[in-house]
Amino acid sequence: IGISWMTVSIIGAMATGFVGIAYVAETKMSLPDAETIFIIFSQFLFHPLIGGFLLAAILAAIMSTISSQLLVSSSSLTEDFYKAFLRKDASDKELVFVGRMSVLAVSLVAIWLAWNPENTILSLVSNAWAGFGAAFGPVVILSLFWKRMNRNGALAGMLAGAITVLFWIYGPTFGGEHLSAYVYEIVPGFILSTLAIIIFSKFTAEPEQELQDKFVEMESVIDDYYHGDKKG
Repeated sequence: IGISWMTVSIIGAMATGFVGIAYVAETKMSLPDAETIFIIFSQFLFHPLIGGFLLAAILAAIMSTISSQLLVSSSSLTEDFYKAFLRKDASDKELVFVGRMSVLAVSLVAIWLAWNPENTILSLVSNAWAGFGAAFGPVVILSLFWKRMNRNGALAGMLAGAITVLFWIYGPTFGGEHLSAYVYEIVPGFILSTLAIIIFSKFTAEPEQELQDKFVEMESVIDDYYHGDKKG
């Protein structure tokens, strides 16, 4: 059901863009910001009452997404970073304060990114997915298929992927363009993250034997499952 609904949503978004392109070309309309085409359609295709509901729906979707993302970011920074690495014995009051400061910091970064009029929603989302894919993609894949990967390798891979993506987007320019204009940043980020995981895992201590035994056990279960299906 989720995949089906996502397919319908993507088709609707693409249709809005294609219809918008055709409409702007046909009417010779001046459209300074192409990402406002949905709002423009809502205003002149529907009754003002319905158009108001559609615009309110956009704001509701934006606010619900922002609130959930801010809470997740705050929780991750507070529990997974501050408490895990900096202050393991931090009190609840201290963690609440750090969480609030994390929300403020993430909000300021988001405002800074959105302040540039040349940034589009598509480009920012594309950059975000590149960061996620490069930082966590190799870690997830290798953790499923390579028992030798350890904690140091995973951390090195995440850092290498994230730093590479940031460098590719905001680093030096060639011919007046950043590197991301030539090659999508997830490609070098994914490659360097994978190499960092392999190198650091090879040259540091192996994972605990208990984890390796668990990995072999799960491999055996999966292998038996698929071979059992073929025999059946």
